[in-house]
Amino acid sequence: MTDPVIVVTRKWPAAVEDELRRRFPSVRLNPDDMPLGSAGLRDALHSADVVLPTVTDRLTAELLTPDVRTRFLGNFGVGHNHIDVDAGARAGIVVTNTPGVLTDTTADTAMTLLLMIARRAGEGEREVRSGAWTGWRPTHMMGADVTGKTLGILGMGRIGSAVARRAHFGFGMPVVFYDAAGPVGHHGVPAARQLDTIEDVLETADFVSLHMPGGQANGHLINAKQLARMKPTAFLVNTARGDVVDQRALEEALRDGIIAGAALDVYEDEPTVPVGLRELDNVVLLPHLGSATLETRTAMGMLVLDNLSAFLDGRRPPCQVV
Repeated sequence: MTDPVIVVTRKWPAAVEDELRRRFPSVRLNPDDMPLGSAGLRDALHSADVVLPTVTDRLTAELLTPDVRTRFLGNFGVGHNHIDVDAGARAGIVVTNTPGVLTDTTADTAMTLLLMIARRAGEGEREVRSGAWTGWRPTHMMGADVTGKTLGILGMGRIGSAVARRAHFGFGMPVVFYDAAGPVGHHGVPAARQLDTIEDVLETADFVSLHMPGGQANGHLINAKQLARMKPTAFLVNTARGDVVDQRALEEALRDGIIAGAALDVYEDEPTVPVGLRELDNVVLLPHLGSATLETRTAMGMLVLDNLSAFLDGRRPPCQVV
């Protein structure tokens, strides 16, 4: 393709958009940054050679049909459960993602959430901003210590391992983990212990941090039964995918004191967040900020361009999913 038609579904960092414009005269950007929706995505797939989607784009089997014009989907992000990759493969579409470049930034976000929920930081800030704070007192808004507590990791891949290193070396936290891939080594945390089951981790940990992919295989993996296995003093942190957690069950567990708190960056039906969760003080809620730094989001966009360049040159993209 000498001049491929390219559709970018959301607004990207300026440096990446500038590079797209420089290299590809027929690129269509989205300056208004509004989701295309199913109709817009269908039009893009039938009118463009390349579509560069994000997590807000639901690319289903109904959209990824063999008659589409698009031959390349360069996903802006690591997770790709919003793309039916099997349907894409059947339609002859190459799908890529952006692993690696967002590992540290997302791990930092997980630790931010862990510290916020442990020390009731979100609740405290709301009190100060509302003018309700009446001053220091010995029993005011007491939280939980982090140092020395046990961290449980579910999914010991790049991001899970980065969180484990931060927790262990920064806060002296013993680390236990489960990974569906089987024995995976300690990933730079020699004291980390791999346990046999998810349940073992849930029952052992004071903090549980989720780092597995979303999608059907892990849908509602953390449900009422699993939450009941956690300590009543334990906290759940999710920077993975929203559909990994049964949000209704989590709300009930938080209301009933089954667990002490939760800190979430992702939700099952983004950008909708259940009212019940928003009403609770023992939950921290962020608007999917996991990789949201200028440096990281720019690096993600440039990696999409690396994948696209390889595809256009007839080479296998470095981060090809299918």
